[in-house]
Parts: sequence; C-alpha cells; structure tokens
Amino acid sequence: MNSILDQDIMYLSGVGPKRKEILSKELGINSYNDLLEYYPYKYVDRSRIYTINELTSDMPFVQIKGKILSFDEFEMGPRKKRIVAHFSDGTGVCDIVWFRATQFVYKNYKVQQEYIIFGKPTLFNGRYQFAHPDIDDASKLELSQMGMQPYYITTERMKKMGLTSRSMEKLTKTLIEKLSQTPIPETLPDSLTHRLHLISRQQAFHWIHYPQNAHETQQARERLKFEELFYVQLNILRYASDRRKNYRGYIFGHIGQIFNDFYSKNLPFPLTNAQKRVIKEIRRDMNSGKQMNRLLQGDVGSGKTLVALMSMLIALDNGYQACMMAPTEILAEQHLQTIKDFLHGMNIRVELLTGIVKGKKRQQILEDLASGKIQILVGTHAVIEDHVQFARLGYAVIDEQHRFGVAQRAKLWGKSSFPPHILVMTATPIPRTLAMTIYGDLDVSIIDELPPGRKPVQTIHKYDSQMTSLYSGIRQQIHEGRQVYIVFPLIKESEKSDLKNLEEGYEALREVFPEFRLSKVHGKMKPAEKEEEMQKFVKGDTQILVATTVIEVGVNVPNASVMVILDAQRFGLSQLHQLRGRVGRGADQSYCILVTNQKLSKETRKRIDIMCDTNDGFRIAEADLKLRGPGDLEGTQQSGIAFDLKIANIAQDGQIIQLARDEAQKIIDNDPNCEKIENSIFWNRLKELRKTNINWSSIS
Repeated sequence: MNSILDQDIMYLSGVGPKRKEILSKELGINSYNDLLEYYPYKYVDRSRIYTINELTSDMPFVQIKGKILSFDEFEMGPRKKRIVAHFSDGTGVCDIVWFRATQFVYKNYKVQQEYIIFGKPTLFNGRYQFAHPDIDDASKLELSQMGMQPYYITTERMKKMGLTSRSMEKLTKTLIEKLSQTPIPETLPDSLTHRLHLISRQQAFHWIHYPQNAHETQQARERLKFEELFYVQLNILRYASDRRKNYRGYIFGHIGQIFNDFYSKNLPFPLTNAQKRVIKEIRRDMNSGKQMNRLLQGDVGSGKTLVALMSMLIALDNGYQACMMAPTEILAEQHLQTIKDFLHGMNIRVELLTGIVKGKKRQQILEDLASGKIQILVGTHAVIEDHVQFARLGYAVIDEQHRFGVAQRAKLWGKSSFPPHILVMTATPIPRTLAMTIYGDLDVSIIDELPPGRKPVQTIHKYDSQMTSLYSGIRQQIHEGRQVYIVFPLIKESEKSDLKNLEEGYEALREVFPEFRLSKVHGKMKPAEKEEEMQKFVKGDTQILVATTVIEVGVNVPNASVMVILDAQRFGLSQLHQLRGRVGRGADQSYCILVTNQKLSKETRKRIDIMCDTNDGFRIAEADLKLRGPGDLEGTQQSGIAFDLKIANIAQDGQIIQLARDEAQKIIDNDPNCEKIENSIFWNRLKELRKTNINWSSIS
C-alpha cells in the first residue's frame, strides 16, 4: 500500500493542475513527499523584538527597535563610501552599514527617530552590525504569531505565476496540518533514533518548516541530514559488500623474477615510505582471494605511476596480463613512454591501443593481446570495447577516476573469467568526506610524500598591472632553456567572449615575444590539430604553449618551468592546483604565476592566498570544498550515490557523514546478507530511494 507521501501534489488544497505543472517543471515537486523535502533556505524571526544586549553572531534574522544616534562616513576608493549609522535601544549600541545608496540613506533615515531594524547580526571590531537591513517606522510594527518564518527559493517563472516564497509557505503549512492527522512512516528504528538522540521523522518535517526557535531548526536538520547520509552510506556499503561476497579475485601470491629484476636493476630512485606502504596494501589485496578495488590518491609527481607499474609486474610474475586506461590519447601515450623508460632493457612487451592506432597495426595488437604475447596494454576507452580480448587479464589500472565510473570499471570485468584487480589513480586529492560519499565502495591508499630531489613549485600572485615585469621573467626562463604555459580562463567551451580573448591574447603574445615560437590549444580545435600543437610543445619545437584548461590533465613536459594563469580569480582551487601540477616535473625550480585584477572579493583573495601558502593538494581540496561546496558531485550516478542530497552538505557535515557511515557499517556487519527481519526497515527504505541500482551479480 502506498504511503500518503506518495499522493499526487495536484490534490493538495491550493495546488490543482496548473500549479502542479509549474511545481513539477520548475522544482521537480510531484508528490507530498517532494514538497516536504523542499526545505527552506533561511528563517526569519518576526515573533519578537530582541534587545541589542541579547544579540549573538550565530542568530538568524532578527528585529530590534531603537533610534539612530549619528552617522559616519568612510572612504572606500574613488567615489565610493561606506555609511555607518550608530543605533541604540538603551541596552547597547550596534551599527547599521550601507555600502551603496548614499543619498537614499540620508533622505530616508533620520537621527533620533524610532525604527524597527530587521536583518542578520554579525560581529565586526567588537560591535554587532546589520548590513543593508530592512528598516521600518516603529509605528508599523506587527509581531508574527508563527515563530520562525521559513523562506523558500522560487524561480522567476514561479513568481510570474504568483508562486512566491509566501505561497510555498502556505502550501507547506497546509500539508503539515494535513499530515498531523496521519502519521508519516518512520524510516529509522526507535533503537537507532533513541541511541543517537534524534527526533522522529514526523517531528523533523514539522520543525524544519515551522520551528518556533533556532533549537528546533537545529534538531530537525540533524535528524534529516543523518537520515539522508545514512542511506547514502548504507547503499554504498551494501553493494561493496555484495561485490566482495560475490566476486573472488585472482590470488597473486608469487613475487618472481620480473618484479625482482626491476627492483634491483631498473628502479630509478629509492621508493618513499608512502610508496612502500601503498605497495604493501596492494600486495595484501592481491593475495586475499578477493577482487581488489582500490583508489590511489597522490599529488602530481608523487610517484603513482611507478607504484602502478610495480603492482602490474606482480600480475605478470603470476602469469597474467595487465592494462592501464587513461582519459586522453596524449596521456595514454605519455604513460606508454614512461612505462617503456622504466622497463628499459627488460624483455616485457608493452603496446598502445587508442583511436589513432588503426589498420594492420591495430589488428596485430588485438591478435597478440588475445594470444597473450602482449603483457601490458596502455590505452584509452578503446581498451573496454567489446572486440578487445585478453588472454588472461589479471590487473587493470585506471588513471583519473573522475573520467571513469562504476559502469565503465565493470566493463573490464567481462575481459576475464574472474574480474581483474582494479587500481584507480587520481592526481586530484579528494577530501575525506567526499571520498566516503562518492568513492565509498573503494578502499583508499594515499601517497603523501614527494620523491627526494623534487623542488616544490613556487607560487606567486601578480596583478595584471604588473605584466611587463612578468614578461621579463618569462623571457629570462626561456633564455635559460625552459618552456612556459600561459593559460586563459575558457572555463566552458561555449563562452565565445573567452575564446575571442584567447585568440586575441595569442596574437598579442606573438607580438610581445617575436623571438620565440608559440603553440595554441583549446577545446574547440579538432583533435588532430590539438594533438599536433601539443606535440610541438612536448618536443620543444615551441617555447610557449597558450592554452585553456584542456591542459590540466595529461601533459608531462619536464622542461616546462613556468605556469602563468591569467584571470586566476575565475578558477576554483582544485583547478588551479591541477594546472600548477603541469610544472615542477623536472629538476629545475618551477613557478606558478597567478594573475588577477586588483578588485578581488574576500573569498577570491582567500583562494589565491591558500595557493601561495601551500602545495599540499589535500589541504587545497579541503579548502576548495568548504569555499565552493561539492558542486554537482560529478559522476555520482556512476560512483555510488543513487539518490540526491536534499539537505546534507558534504562540505560542512563531515561529522554526520562519519557517524552515518559508522552506523551503516554496523548494519552491514550484523546483516551481511540483508535478510534479518529486524533490519527490514532499512532494506525496504533503500528500495524506495534508489533511482539506479548497480546489480553486481548480473555483470559477467
């Protein structure tokens, strides 16, 4: 029998067919449940007047009543002033701040007249202030009877149709009153909610929409966030458990001549302690009889490829083939060259399979792969095409995880009688809470040391008014035999104005540096053109590569020592860090120059400062997540999150994520087959929630 929450939203009083259509199209609200889960983005407290001596900086929007004592003005640059009104209610003094509308302020607000100020208090220089608050004549005061008033985000189209935040509030209130007569089905057992001091689901929905105070809001949010994250984690852990249970893995218990010869004769430098630790973790997985699925994180230059190669050699020692998949042809070619260089003098056949390998050569590779003559195959998506068959594939390395999801990894499993061991490598450090939520089905290894002798990239912030001195520095580096990247901020390939900037910038740079040869690369170029320009730079035929962010993954030019990023304020931290990782690959000191204009927001300045302060990718990734949020969680449908997050925030809810994972793990440990009656509430709820279901047992 369907729950009342499944009821069509059209039948809620105040909705009807027309409003249902716009709610569905604009907000995806089709049922009572959808409306309940459309949460307020803020609350305002119009129920009472606060006094200034009651204010705290963690308060939501509040109102106070008092008089303006005086005004002050502060210069903020050419023709800009900040106006501060000192405001008192007899219990203390606070400030009202305006950053614009100078004449409006003096015309409308008078000293010694009584006003109601409505806004959010923040602490600045030891005094509370309200920036651009609502201000009304005190004689117009009307106190609300409802406590905290919810505010909902609505679209322009909704507003034109009369569906404002106030309208959404009324619809939600109607639904809450209706549901007070019919209990909402609980999704967590009493034993769990009591132990964790969580309120009921019914109470949580009531308080999230109509709290009387901030404490009720907090309790509602804690309950709803935990529930959301708990089922995300339970889903991830359930299918990871199923996979481990249903899939045995090849046992690579033998460390033989290939590995030992490489270690004693070809190892280019001593392994770092981090590399040794990760190799031990991989060897333990390979010898367990279970299929390995491990995520290897490490900054650019930390030695991930060497670790991947050494673990592939263990597969070869045990009579199996190995492959490495990369997201682009140029990265696949670089991996091929790196592996061949590492294996110089050893009798191991390594081949490349990408879109550019065609005709007789491609046919020969496919035949030799199927017969087992090729021991290591390096390629792009071409590796997982149906007609590519291995004799005995035992180990697969996937570079840059965010380009390959669960479904693509699973295609590798059909290449062998048992699924091969899988090592996923990423040079994009993933914050712990994000890794738990998106890559939760993978065991995680981290290389957090750079090999000895690597010099950290020096990051410098310059303003666009300092370009002349920057050009001099570039000229000096090139005269010393180095190469330089200059990146323009074409964030989206559809941004025509940016593309024009790059084209014009390229021509301008040719005039600035007539003595040097320049390459140009952007995403609008044909693959062959892009490849040709890249190769010119890789081979050293050009000294400067003018590019967009297409180079953030997959260019390895040890001779390049300078990365100039123009309009750096338009990039996120992780993207800046990825671009910086293109230099610092050789023995010479390398530099990353972040060029911005002088008018930077507080958040942007913080991003630039973090980049200049640290080369630690994990610190940067954590800061980026906190500053910008998780975004659209790219690839989540393929990575284990089978349903959307409506209220939880991966950037801010780390403690709840950890608690949710711990509790979900207890359920899996207690009921690995998902069959105990006392846990039926969990498994039934998962079925309701899951929009996509990866059925591991159906993949052969």
